[in-house]
Amino acid sequence: MTEPIAELAAEYDRSAAFPTESLRIAHEAGLLTATIGRRYGGREAGVEESARILHALGRADPSVALITAMTLATHARQAAEPHWPEELYARVVKESFERPVLVNHARVEPDLGSPARGGLPATRARPTADGWEISGTKRFVTGAEGLDWFLVWASTDEPEPRVGTFLVPGGSPGIEITGRWDQLGLRASGSHEVTFQAVEVAHEHVIGIGPYGPAAEQDNRAGAALHLPLAALYLGVARAAQAFFHTFAHARVPANLGHPVARTERFRRTAGEIEVLLTAAEQLVFDGSAKLDAGDTSYTPEQALGARVLADRHGVRAVELAVRLSGNPGLDRGNPLERHFRDIQCAPVHAPQEDISLLAVGTKALNP
Repeated sequence: MTEPIAELAAEYDRSAAFPTESLRIAHEAGLLTATIGRRYGGREAGVEESARILHALGRADPSVALITAMTLATHARQAAEPHWPEELYARVVKESFERPVLVNHARVEPDLGSPARGGLPATRARPTADGWEISGTKRFVTGAEGLDWFLVWASTDEPEPRVGTFLVPGGSPGIEITGRWDQLGLRASGSHEVTFQAVEVAHEHVIGIGPYGPAAEQDNRAGAALHLPLAALYLGVARAAQAFFHTFAHARVPANLGHPVARTERFRRTAGEIEVLLTAAEQLVFDGSAKLDAGDTSYTPEQALGARVLADRHGVRAVELAVRLSGNPGLDRGNPLERHFRDIQCAPVHAPQEDISLLAVGTKALNP
């Protein structure tokens, strides 16, 4: 399944078009629905299986993997703690088994930044006779142009504002992509800026609404079930870079050397360092994921945050080493290594970012 997605990746990267065909392939393989709960007819894949799915997709096309990750995480949370309106979620599941149905949160804002750092959203939900009207702008909404559902984090336009997540159908009037995603990496992820202008939402299509305060802040320690699969996604990118580096090392035969550079001590030593970096990171991520699935209470949220920090560092470093030894060919846009180098730069960007993660880990370490 990943081979045809990998074959499409370079063109999607060049055009920055939405990867419709690749997502269709992933859907037909059952990947977009893997985490749907058994009570809804799904197989309820756990954290480790999600991590391995995203690792494989990340190696093929990380833009497709990231769009998939957001949908998988939404279904996984619903399987663990049902919180959607039951009738609505049943309809979403039914459609998801028939075609690619994409779901993602819309949380980051131009002024607020990431909710991982706290703050009240500027996006407003105004009560109406039939429900709510949502108005505001969100940034970095992965898969925006292909989403069937936006999970919009907003505060209510009331004397004492409440906050909640409003379930907005993707085809609703008043939704506009107001800023195109034009980044260095993950160019086909469609992580655009989206503006909601008086978008109507049914009264019952809201989850988690309540008073704003510490309980409403994003708990960065509680997201291990997403942190570890995201780390696996980018380790997949690093493995793709490693594969090209190996191919290059065996194919490159300098005239003054007379044999492939793979036989030189310099390349063999670097190949060893890359392998150690990635193997160690994968062990942290997959072992941690397995412990989460097993309900191992000795595995702490801080350990999961630390595993992601190290995995991101190791992945970025491994690709950097491959590029450095490849020289000019490694930065040639005709080679996939250049694309992998750009894509891996997105690894540390996801919330909670490294400084927030290390703060949580350090606080726990100093106050066990």
